Amino acid sequence: MSRPIIGVIGGSGLYAMDALQQAHEQVVDTPFGKPSDAIVTGLVRGQAVAFLARHGRGHRLIPGEVPYRANIYALKSLGVRYLISISAVGSLREDIRPLDMVLPDQFIDLTRQRQGTFFGDGAVAHVSMAQPVCAGLSQVLADAFVKADLAEQTRLHRGGCYVCIEGPAFSTRAESHWYRTLGAGVIGMTNMPEAKLAREAQMAYATLALVTDYDCWHPRESEVTAELAIANLTKNAANAQRVLLEAIAILAIRQPPSSAHTALASGLVTPLETMSAVVRARLGALLEPAGG
Repeated sequence: MSRPIIGVIGGSGLYAMDALQQAHEQVVDTPFGKPSDAIVTGLVRGQAVAFLARHGRGHRLIPGEVPYRANIYALKSLGVRYLISISAVGSLREDIRPLDMVLPDQFIDLTRQRQGTFFGDGAVAHVSMAQPVCAGLSQVLADAFVKADLAEQTRLHRGGCYVCIEGPAFSTRAESHWYRTLGAGVIGMTNMPEAKLAREAQMAYATLALVTDYDCWHPRESEVTAELAIANLTKNAANAQRVLLEAIAILAIRQPPSSAHTALASGLVTPLETMSAVVRARLGALLEPAGG
């Protein structure tokens, strides 16, 4: 089996990929610790894919406990160039309804306790996050939604801002209204620092967000609860699997160029020749451009 250039991180409610054939679990250790779970590699329509359950199978990790650096490093070390993040979110807009899907193109990071970079301790990099989502990969997901023929079951929203909070508690009503004033369209707990780390690892990154609720700002809808969120995620999980199946088929043919693949060409400040051997070994997989 060839190295998987496509990676999928499954969020709440999506702990496995039904279409994965010849599945093989790989236990990967990294300089940043162990990932959330074993990475499952296999074939989807003949294309090698790597899948990782963000919270671990059985949903064992709260958002702040997810080993984001280990997850991203492990996937990059296996060869992943295109990373699709499946994420449960709440809606902060009237027109984005529960069971809809969203392809956000911006993030606001309000997390407080997470390691958000691979760098420091002997190496400095400042990657650009002006456009945190790979437009080409997001377009693949949009095309996949059309091919999956889901328009009668759910709606897809292109673009918008995802505000990421620390969790694990849901928002207060005051916070929920505040996030709306920031222009955010959806709210979640996991895409930061995941998106930043993917950029540092020179991987194209895009989110397929599955809407479960209206958070707690809506004057008429029920306030979000874990029970409500999981129930709606279960309803949308099959649709997400169909989008993934089509996206992987498209990526097998069309591998869009991405500025993320060379993010360190302009972002790495510390010259390689001045890094110690220990630092170069720690960052090894990240420093390799995600070339074809």
